[in-house]
Amino acid sequence: MPIAVVRAETYYVPPPPRRGQPPLDWSDVPAAELVYLWMEARMGRRLPLPAETVDETYYAQINQNRWCALCVCGSAAIVSPTDPRFGCTECGYGWVTLIFPDDVDAVEEQLLLEPRPHLRNWWHPEDPANPYDPPAEPPPFEPEPQKGKTS
Repeated sequence: MPIAVVRAETYYVPPPPRRGQPPLDWSDVPAAELVYLWMEARMGRRLPLPAETVDETYYAQINQNRWCALCVCGSAAIVSPTDPRFGCTECGYGWVTLIFPDDVDAVEEQLLLEPRPHLRNWWHPEDPANPYDPPAEPPPFEPEPQKGKTS
């Protein structure tokens, strides 16, 4: 069975419960907010959620089998198409709207054809950071002039 593309809700999960304590339930937390709970639980850092949505958009990408968003500060987080927002836990930049492909499932299915998850990468075709050139338009067909014929 192929390894699915990783999304925020499958990566940012609660830590195991402490002895005698009930397990934490993060199932009702929106996917974009899970990274904040995870940072608090795993890294011991308390981070406030962004208070506002900034007037900017980022393109989501798949990097080594994980949906990611990259911040202008150089940080990154795993994101999810189920909650197309990104807030940076490093610089505190507010909620940024993420652009995902129109058909997320088709992109993920295509990537599953590569059996090695670490080689699964995808960029939105309109993303200016996309390292792959878009397919070139073929030049318009122009018939060659015929030589040696006179009318």
